[in-house]
Amino acid sequence: MHAEVMGPRAAPPIDPQRALTEALVARARLGDEAAFGSLLENHYAMIHRTAWRWCGHAADAEDIAQEVCIKLGAAIAGFDGRSAFSSWVYRITLNAVRDAQRAGRRRARHGAAYADLVPAMQQAEQEASATNRQLWAAVRRLPDQQRDAVLLVHAEDLSHAQAAEIMGIKEATVSFHLHAARKTLRGLL
Repeated sequence: MHAEVMGPRAAPPIDPQRALTEALVARARLGDEAAFGSLLENHYAMIHRTAWRWCGHAADAEDIAQEVCIKLGAAIAGFDGRSAFSSWVYRITLNAVRDAQRAGRRRARHGAAYADLVPAMQQAEQEASATNRQLWAAVRRLPDQQRDAVLLVHAEDLSHAQAAEIMGIKEATVSFHLHAARKTLRGLL
């Protein structure tokens, strides 16, 4: 009887941007190059911004963003839609950043002699203040899970639930990593 009083439930409103993205993804999965191009155009700024926040250098971010675009092209047919497309893109971007950082550490071991000959390049884009630069530099030194949680929640302004989906962990674990990051940052700053 209670259900009769309340009447039928209204369907949740449809987000037109999400509907457009889903339609583009469906077409891109079938090989539609124009749809894939539109997806890249709609997500490139987020990919680049995320890569820049993670690595801290504009040139590296550009390289990573291009690599992500290539990886998306190779993987789009396998996107199964279990998560939001943007979450999937974040995961691919995060993995590309980590790959680039591992490769950079390997190159750094052999580049010490070269560094003495060539002056270090200055960062192409500087943040507004020295305090911000110091903070984000410290964030980049955090352990992987802490850094990822801080960057997704604070730099990308995602919810704990969205960050958890991207990181493949529980929402409570994101909160734990953020708490641990705050403690670690106090020691670094």
